[in-house]
Amino acid sequence: MTGTVLLVESNTTGTGRDFARQAVELGAHPVMITREPSRYPYLAEDEVEYVVADTADPAEVERIALARDRETGVCAVTTSSEYYVPIAAAVAHKLGRPGPSPEAVAACRDKGTQRAVSQAAGVPVPAFAVARTVEAAMAAARRIGPPVVVKPVRGSGSLGVLRCTDEKQVGKHAAELLGRTTNERGLAAPAEVLVEREIDGTEYSVETFGDAVISLVRKHLGPLPQFVELGHDVPAAVDDRDRELLTGTALRALRALGLGWGAGHVEIRISAGEAFLIEVNPRLAGGRIPDLVRLSTGIDLVRAQVAAAMGSEERPLPRIGENAAIRFLTAENAGVLADTEAALEAAGSVTGVVDAAFYHRTGDPVAPAADFRDRCGHVIAVAGGHGTAGEAAELGLGRLRAALSSTEDGDRP
Repeated sequence: MTGTVLLVESNTTGTGRDFARQAVELGAHPVMITREPSRYPYLAEDEVEYVVADTADPAEVERIALARDRETGVCAVTTSSEYYVPIAAAVAHKLGRPGPSPEAVAACRDKGTQRAVSQAAGVPVPAFAVARTVEAAMAAARRIGPPVVVKPVRGSGSLGVLRCTDEKQVGKHAAELLGRTTNERGLAAPAEVLVEREIDGTEYSVETFGDAVISLVRKHLGPLPQFVELGHDVPAAVDDRDRELLTGTALRALRALGLGWGAGHVEIRISAGEAFLIEVNPRLAGGRIPDLVRLSTGIDLVRAQVAAAMGSEERPLPRIGENAAIRFLTAENAGVLADTEAALEAAGSVTGVVDAAFYHRTGDPVAPAADFRDRCGHVIAVAGGHGTAGEAAELGLGRLRAALSSTEDGDRP
């Protein structure tokens, strides 16, 4: 496989760097199209070529892709960032390169449309409503009944997702979301919010590739009213009935939405013996889940995704392997990081721990997590039995926690 792999922006953490590295390993030349190259230090560190452009403008991205295709040949257009999946899919389609259906991706990225399409196909979803005003959001909350979850119709990483127990909370949060004209990546934000019934139950994700289930993941979430992901276990320890519920619901949702190309990340909650679709993402999972899948099954989903974008028809085959777990470090109080080197050494000495990291330096401020951006480190562990990897990751996390030092006044430093 030869030619240029165009990467439309990237994740700032996790798999973004791996996309460029896998393109090189597969014999291609990665080129990123980005509005702000300084956002990705790895571009300089790995000597990845980039083109500065307004990636919020699909026409400009298409123009650059067509010009590059004439010059050197483009064998793939893809992205590791959920925000740019619709643009990458549209440009890949324009060039006749492999990728998901642009129409399906666009519909999936809108949570209101995703809910409506899934429900019409018989996939169980929480009671929901799309609201364009504060008053409509509060009225929806009254109809659905508290508690409800209020979120942007387009978002990622649980940003802006909040559990609300009364109409006043709903109105305040809806006003905040509706007042935003752009999201955290500078893309236009629709003046709509999703209000839905909270499903009280264990949350899982189903990692898929094409029309096959690769792995089931057990999620660990932080304290309400936020929904910060604090850990994952791969594979999830579930009985046969729940396994069928999870896999069946995920595959039905993908079919209903017209998806099924490349990687999918489907979030589901099981409550009172019933599976409810929480979200479908036409991309690889975040939260280092692809790393856990690789450690557990030997399948490198990043490599598979890049290869598929380059035209490979090979599909990864899951196999029984190890159990892997990740736990993320968050601060209970505002403070600073202290003596990170000693904490990393202590966490790394735990049997089963294969990776430990801080996302900041000694002396940097930390604060309680409102979303994934406030996580300040992680521990990954591998073991042979269910629960053991999680226990090792928890033990390692406790040693990382020794580096957290609270400020006296409890305010954000």
